[in-house]
Order: sequence, then structure tokens, then C-alpha cells
Amino acid sequence: MIFPFISVIIPIYNSEDDLPDLLKCLQSQTYPREQVEYLLVNNNSSDQTGSILEQAVIESKGSGFPLVVLTENQIQSSYAARNLGIKNARYDLLVFTDADCRPSYQWLEEIVKPFSDADIGIVAGEIFALTGNSILEKYAERREILSQKFLLEHPFSPYGQTANLAIRKAAFEKVGLFRPYLSTGGDADICWRILRETQWQLAYAPTAVISHRHRSTIKSFRSQFQRYGRSNRYLHELHGCDLQRNFTSSELIYRLGRWLLKELPKNTLKLLFGKADIVDLLATPLDLIGFQSRSQGQSTAKLPEKAKEIEWL
Repeated sequence: MIFPFISVIIPIYNSEDDLPDLLKCLQSQTYPREQVEYLLVNNNSSDQTGSILEQAVIESKGSGFPLVVLTENQIQSSYAARNLGIKNARYDLLVFTDADCRPSYQWLEEIVKPFSDADIGIVAGEIFALTGNSILEKYAERREILSQKFLLEHPFSPYGQTANLAIRKAAFEKVGLFRPYLSTGGDADICWRILRETQWQLAYAPTAVISHRHRSTIKSFRSQFQRYGRSNRYLHELHGCDLQRNFTSSELIYRLGRWLLKELPKNTLKLLFGKADIVDLLATPLDLIGFQSRSQGQSTAKLPEKAKEIEWL
């Protein structure tokens, strides 16, 4: 296999708990170190992230680990942080992930393979769940909430999440960088701009795997789906894609009634015989919480004028 030069870009914000494991995963990559650079962009963190990164840089000099630490303090946005990484990247293939992700050892080897086809401008890897103990984490894993395979079937246009995405730098040169003031939806936005404004295509690399920690509390779960709803609204205003249908009280009554009268008794019986678990019992209420939260986020969101701005190389 030919190993092209690549730049890995990771925005970091208040990630003191995630950084040690992330750095271990990066250091364990099978990709040749002389062919890669890792750019970690501290986005105005207020915890011990800065100190951890400083120590990592010191240690990398002795180990030969190609680590570069950058700081984005002007704009509080993961997209602004990624843009700074892109501007400082030395190589033509740019690979993105996040601080709360855990790349598999062969992640980089697998995600660059589709680029052997000159028509491919974007590659989306797969996202699995980190094993969790809470009901919400198990529910999210069961529903494959973050799986890229569903996004590749998006009715408007396929896209991949920046948690596991690779893009040619030349594509950014043609369509611009991420919108730095956009708070959510930037991954779909950049993919759609590239696919609509250039001839490059998107490929799926299911063996390029990262694992991601799911939300473990109702508050964070609701916040996640509200953000998905805001993303729907923003992308509708930017690209004209359809909005999600609204959550209604009549649907709530129908779905809860069906759950109480049919699904719950059936799954409770299965639970007693070891053929179901607590996630099966609570799946419908959790579906409804997610649906209602997404609908709320979509209905209350308004795209800020500044979020329409595109930064350029």
C-alpha cells in the first residue's frame, strides 16, 4: 500500500478527561509516522486541556510522535478550530475527528484508501459506540444513532460527520472552509457544498472505524437532539433541504398508548424469559424524547446572519 502524506485535525475544548485516551489512540496508529502530522487545536479551553497539550508536545519531541498544538481563541466554534488546522496543515489529505472519539489502530490506513480514486474528494468512515453502562448509552448503541451509513442515505444529499471524515484540501480551496460561526450542521454543509459545486464524489470506508461515547443523562441526551433540530433548521435555510415533521400531541398520545397497551406488556413478558432487556422496554419513550427534543430545537432555531459567512484559505 502507498501511504500518502496526511494531516489529522482535531478541535479540542475542555477535554481534560478525553485527551489521555485520544493521544494513546493516535500514538497507536499503524500509519507511518513520517507520513502524518496531528494538529490538535485548543479552542479556548478553561480546564486543564492546555497543560495536558503542553506536556504532550514535550513528550512527543522525545518519542518522534508528530504532534502540533495550535490555539483558536478568537471564535468559540469547533469549525473555526478546524479551519485553523486546515490553514496550518502541510499536506493535501485532511482527516478529521473529535476529542471524545477513539480511533481504531488502522483508522488512518483505512480512511485514505478510497483516495486512490482521483474522483473521490470526501471519505466518511464508520462510527461505533464506546461501551457504556447507562440505559441511554445502550439505547443509542442499539439505535446506531451516530452511524454514518444513515447519513449516506440522506434524502437531500449524502454527507459524513466530522467525527470521522477525510477531505482533500483542494476541495476547500474551491468551495471555502467551514463556516466558522456556525454552531452545528457544518459537516453536512461542507460536504454538500463540495458535492454540488465540484466534480468530486463521496466514498464510504466502513473499515475506517472510530468509537464515540454516547450521552449518559437525559439532559445531555435532550441537548444532543435539540442540536440535531437546530442543524435541520440551519441546513434548511442554507441549502433548502426539507425540515423534519413537527412533533404533535396527538402523535404523543397515540405512541404512548400503543406502548402502554401493546409494546410494554409484550416486552415485559420477553424480559421475564430473558429475551429482552430494559432498553427494549424503554425504547419507545426514549424515541419520543429524542423526537420531541429535535422538533423543539428545529422550531426555536434561527440561523444567525454571521453564521452564513464562509472562511477561505
